[in-house]
Amino acid sequence: MTEVATASAAATGIAMATEKAAKELSPEEERVLIRDIALTAEANTKEGDSFFLITQKWWQHWIDYVNQDQQPNNSNNNEGSSSLSGNSDSNGVGISKRPSGIDNSDLISDGPAEDANSDDGVEIHDTLLEGRDYVLLPQQVWNLLFSWYGGGPALSRKVINSGLSQTEFAVEVYPLRLQLLVTPKGDRSTIRISKKETIGELHRRACEIFHLNLEQVCIWDYYGHRKHALMNDMDKTLDDANIQMDQDILVEVLNNVNDTLVTDGTSITDNGFADKEATSVLLEPSKSSLSIAGGLSANKIASKGYSAEQLQNQTLGCPNKESDNHFGNSGVSTRGTFGGLTGLLNLGNTCFMNSAIQCLVHTPEFARYFREDYHQEINWQNPLGMVGELALAFGELLRKLWAPGRTPVAPRPFKAKLARFAPQFSGYNQHDSQELLAFLLDGLHEDLNRVKHKPYVNSRDADGRPDEEVADEYWANHIARNDSIIVDVCQGQYKSTLVCPVCNKVSVTFDPFMYLSLPLQFATTRSMTITIFTCDGSALPSTCTITVPKQGRYRDLIQAVSNACSLKQTEEIKLVEIRNHLIHRFLDDSFVSLSTIKDDDHLAAYKIQKSATGNLLLQLIHRRQEQETSDAQRWKPFGTPLISSLLCDDVIRSGVIQTIVQTMLTPLLKEGIEYSDDSDPSTSGMARDPSDHGSGEVDTNCASTSINKVLPKLPLQLVDESKTCIDLSAGDEKAINLSAMSHVVVYLDWTSKLLEKFNINYLENLPEVFKYGPITKKARTEPLSLYTCLEAFLREEPLVPEDMWYCPQCKEQRQASKKLDLWRLPEVLVIHLKRFSYSRSMKHKVETFVNFPIHDFDLTNYVADKRSSCSQLYELYALTNHYGGMGSGHYTAHIKLLDENKWYNFDDSHISPINEEDVKSPAAYVLFYRRAKSDTSGTSSAGSRRARDKTSYKY
Repeated sequence: MTEVATASAAATGIAMATEKAAKELSPEEERVLIRDIALTAEANTKEGDSFFLITQKWWQHWIDYVNQDQQPNNSNNNEGSSSLSGNSDSNGVGISKRPSGIDNSDLISDGPAEDANSDDGVEIHDTLLEGRDYVLLPQQVWNLLFSWYGGGPALSRKVINSGLSQTEFAVEVYPLRLQLLVTPKGDRSTIRISKKETIGELHRRACEIFHLNLEQVCIWDYYGHRKHALMNDMDKTLDDANIQMDQDILVEVLNNVNDTLVTDGTSITDNGFADKEATSVLLEPSKSSLSIAGGLSANKIASKGYSAEQLQNQTLGCPNKESDNHFGNSGVSTRGTFGGLTGLLNLGNTCFMNSAIQCLVHTPEFARYFREDYHQEINWQNPLGMVGELALAFGELLRKLWAPGRTPVAPRPFKAKLARFAPQFSGYNQHDSQELLAFLLDGLHEDLNRVKHKPYVNSRDADGRPDEEVADEYWANHIARNDSIIVDVCQGQYKSTLVCPVCNKVSVTFDPFMYLSLPLQFATTRSMTITIFTCDGSALPSTCTITVPKQGRYRDLIQAVSNACSLKQTEEIKLVEIRNHLIHRFLDDSFVSLSTIKDDDHLAAYKIQKSATGNLLLQLIHRRQEQETSDAQRWKPFGTPLISSLLCDDVIRSGVIQTIVQTMLTPLLKEGIEYSDDSDPSTSGMARDPSDHGSGEVDTNCASTSINKVLPKLPLQLVDESKTCIDLSAGDEKAINLSAMSHVVVYLDWTSKLLEKFNINYLENLPEVFKYGPITKKARTEPLSLYTCLEAFLREEPLVPEDMWYCPQCKEQRQASKKLDLWRLPEVLVIHLKRFSYSRSMKHKVETFVNFPIHDFDLTNYVADKRSSCSQLYELYALTNHYGGMGSGHYTAHIKLLDENKWYNFDDSHISPINEEDVKSPAAYVLFYRRAKSDTSGTSSAGSRRARDKTSYKY
């Protein structure tokens, strides 16, 4: 009832005001009347209503005029608006003159109207901003002001559903501007049409403009001069069809209604358009300072949830205050809000791309650069780049995201370019946002590299020269070949020190970096589970879990295992990796890094007698029959191989090998198993010491439970160097020539009868090095400092075998120790938290909560170059988040709008404000920091010259 009464009063006021000349109304009466009408109109706004643009300059003049009676006697109230003020009284208080007629000429584009069929026939400038250039007024307010003051022209815009919910509306200040191209005639026309209009309405208007028959015309989504889709769903809106601002629509005239439609993506030239100007759009960006993405005004109209009482409490405030240009929080904001709050539509698992793009486009240096005329810096000939196309696609996408309007943008053209130059990101699978970010930064750098002809440079080793001299030389050489906005903003330099483990040669180089990938480590140790086997039959296999340094080497692991199994002085450990029931490799190089051992590897350690020079290793491989087809069986490896030492005689008897194998298997023999009829009693014996080689002496070290066991003859086959199988069960005296063998491989074929005599479970259950279990709450919430991650990254560690270093002094490939130090930090520091670990068969995500600073991230103590006078304090302004598991996760971004000093969550097309304390979470993945500015900060080299110029970017 209150809303009805208010509306009725407002209608009565309008009628009385129109009958009464404006000159008969006082400023106070105008203010109150406009306020009441505006509040009522906004509270009842619905889709299809009209709002009118009015120049900000005239509106501010009227605000000053109607509020002058409420101003206190303080001349400062008119500060900043003297051009709109009239004479001053004797007390110095400004008196605003009554505005003259409404003049919207400064909003009107100088050129002719692009769409002669549009409602008003007038085009406004592409770069207008609400609150700066214009305000939006409900139709009733415009009608009243126009009746009082006259002028114009009237610039009407419709209210449309924003698509975010059914209760929110927005004013479509910039309807879609589309280029209609007719084939085969070659005619063209530009039209304006709401994105909420249907394809059927676009089809009708196209036929009306070109005087065509509806039945003989079909229209195509012709984005980028390619036939993307036939637009034949007449009830579908242009918004749902993903039609973009300033794109082409192909109007195809069929000579016969039954003509076959061509869908091969033929270019416009092939369809009869030989037009250079049209194709040039694909090569160069717009030369205006902004490219309009089109769509909604920044205003959103909440049509529900506000009472009339709340609306009555709103008023037109005093001038020169933030509230001057508001009709109320419930209605259209005529002051405007900060830009940069435009989402990206998810095209299908593209959240990884959307989150990375939002962080880059909200980097102030990039926002300023790509909104200016950057095409002069595009390197069209760089063979390492993408002929400028990636930079153009990214620049146009950035401009759309910063243009007026908050309608989510579909990054379809950008994704198409991305798939063309980086096929790994094609399709609609989930990908790693950090990998995409790395590609984008590198690709944009090459496309925008100011160096057109890269000179040859030869970077020398330090050879004892001062670090400062060598670092500056390396940086100068780098800048001579790489000079772009990406280098200016994102590239730093670190010092790399390599030390040869053999000759102690020290090599120092200074390399550039684009981002830092920091490991997530709690401690410096690592737990590893290994199964230990004995070769003398003295004990069953057993597992032990030992602790080793994370950055240790194989020698640390061998020593830890030796201590765990009480190794005797006469024994040694052979450490191997088991894969597919075979020995994949021996871990016998003391200097190899433990990082080469993955958590899902299977390791076995063998206690054997220390071998004299020339001793061989005997490898026992277990096999059993498995059914391959209905009538065929095959012997396949199973279980864990066993190892024993073997004296390297030129000739050995088969019976000796039988004895060695029997000894190794003694602990596995089941209790109560005696001599079997299928073995030869003359060749069967008790377990013997394999080092005895058939001497007949019983190994007194054997387990007491095995002393009286009689072992059957085993079906053994030895494979020599020529891959020939030698049957070792035919007799004990058969001579085997070992002189040409580097190792002895024996296969034991386990028959069903033999399997009944032994407990082979000990051979089959070989555990992983580290078994991942469910992530506990404690593991997720245990804090880890970002500084700790950085220190782990900078810690000295051995190179992996795949990255062996060629020592110039040894003239050999060496597994050197490497130490990194930060030397030169960029203006924008990108930090990647390595949450994902990969192995051959599994992928793991670390859910560790990293406590990263939002303010005052101090890197002063981590920079080795003490000459730098730059501030080493950084402020967080953006980050990407990853939620969920490896294959089904979801990416979002948290971004701080610096001009607004507020944090927002960017979740694809949905954007919502968040509190600063909610920015930190275990999902944080890639962090974006900007150098904190100070009056005394400077730079230390010519390589940062452009970074100095761009530190004051505002957006």
